[in-house]
Amino acid sequence: MKLSYWEYDTWLTNIDFTIVGSGIVGLNCALHLKTRYPKAKILVIEKGFLPQGASTKNAGFACYGSISELLSDLEQQSQEDVVALVQQRWNGIQVLRETLGDAQIGYEQHGGHDLFVTAHSQRYERCLEQLATLNSLLKPIFKKEVFQIQSNTFGFKGVQENFISHTEEAQLDTGKMMQALLYKVQKSGVTILNNVSVEEFQEDSKHVVVKTDQFEFKTRRLCIATNGFAATLLKKNVKPARAQVLITKPIANLPIKGTFHLDEGYYYFRNINNRILLGGGRNLDFKGEETTTFGETTLIQDTLELLLAEIILPKTPFEIAQRWSGIMGVGTEKKPIVEQLSNQVYCGVRLGGMGIAIGSSVGKQLADLVSA
Repeated sequence: MKLSYWEYDTWLTNIDFTIVGSGIVGLNCALHLKTRYPKAKILVIEKGFLPQGASTKNAGFACYGSISELLSDLEQQSQEDVVALVQQRWNGIQVLRETLGDAQIGYEQHGGHDLFVTAHSQRYERCLEQLATLNSLLKPIFKKEVFQIQSNTFGFKGVQENFISHTEEAQLDTGKMMQALLYKVQKSGVTILNNVSVEEFQEDSKHVVVKTDQFEFKTRRLCIATNGFAATLLKKNVKPARAQVLITKPIANLPIKGTFHLDEGYYYFRNINNRILLGGGRNLDFKGEETTTFGETTLIQDTLELLLAEIILPKTPFEIAQRWSGIMGVGTEKKPIVEQLSNQVYCGVRLGGMGIAIGSSVGKQLADLVSA
């Protein structure tokens, strides 16, 4: 598409910073750059009409890691790395709350609960045995013993009689959060262009030449914040991971409160406006879900419905209202990649399914790196 003089002159000339991706990371990066450089011309490029990926498609969990997930992490990573990651999640959620305010994001702290199906008795017993150790390990972060045993008061079936709950975990409204973040970024004077896909970029001595599916332009600095789609632009250890979700129609007098994890976090659910939002199942087909294509599969959707019928709502009739998917960015490590790639190109990717928890702090780190 050929642009007019006015279009180039107004939107695509003398750009100081360009950020690819208008998710949590990209928008926070833009916001912090604009605060540091109020006169800078900052452009955000987004491939979708709304933020693509996972930022507007997630379950709205402000979580730090269930006890079973953290014990699994400790089998693969050092104690120092696991604690550092939990600390980053804590810091990131505080940045998010300070940036937008609890009311604007629908923040509610009802705790996060790890459920264990009856067949996973050994995993449950191991978590009970390690509860005191985990509490001690994380106490410097939370200033309290966050993991507690709570009884199953919500009528779930086929699970151990008690949960292991993280008292500091919370939930929020994903739509409100992203709307508030978009509003704040645009109000600051940052330009966001939607429905534009970056295809490639090249550096010269003073600029980065960015080629999109619609036009070409120059920018002084380029930040890649595309998370699960990063492999299309970068050669980094980050792969796409599709997460499938469904939500029921409203259920009268639904008593369930809090965020819930099953099977080391591979399944997760909550009550939102008297509906059950349930997602997960990627572990049923890791290879098949390693895709940048949005969509649902019969295997995973049928499993989610079975969980609803047999465990979550065993005595309550329900109907499915919507199904969707989001694309996360994962790798062999859970630590995000925030790096300078060359003289004028930077990236903040691989959120590992923890975009709400760490996206704000990763965006700030990326802005700090560009400003260094």
